[in-house]
Amino acid sequence: MDDIVKAALKKWPNVPDCRGWLALDARGDWYMRDDRTQAAGPFPRVKGSRILHDKLREFIGRNYEADAVGCWFFQNGPQKVFVELEAAPWVFGVQWLDGAFQVETHTGRPVPSVDAVLVDEHGRLFLHTPLGLGLVRSADMDTAADAVVGGVWVPQEVAFADLPVRFGYDLSPQQHRSA
Repeated sequence: MDDIVKAALKKWPNVPDCRGWLALDARGDWYMRDDRTQAAGPFPRVKGSRILHDKLREFIGRNYEADAVGCWFFQNGPQKVFVELEAAPWVFGVQWLDGAFQVETHTGRPVPSVDAVLVDEHGRLFLHTPLGLGLVRSADMDTAADAVVGGVWVPQEVAFADLPVRFGYDLSPQQHRSA
């Protein structure tokens, strides 16, 4: 978490949470969802405005965490901005580098290891890692398929609806009041 965010938390400890205004899609893109967008329908059916500003995306990424009950949020100064998730809290990129498959989060964090590989009924590939569960982004599926075909990763079948409970995260903390 950025030092400026920590300082704001100390200065203003009781700022109300913000819900419904930020979302993460299956490609690892952040979306702003104003009142009009939220009224038009739920995420991801109605996404909102994709955040393109590199510094803002980096700031969100550095201050992205989960609370004790699995609701993911961006700590924006003293305010928690809870995130609507399309598929999982992380979106992973996969590359073949230096003779190994390397995994990185949508926020640029390296993933130290892959503990489990799962494929859902839609053919989407999820990785369980020490950072949590993440979806492999579609642009990296060829490289991920090489890991599967090569026997490095052995996927297990899973129902998408079972993932949030099994891995302890909330897709839509819109109405959830965290601990």
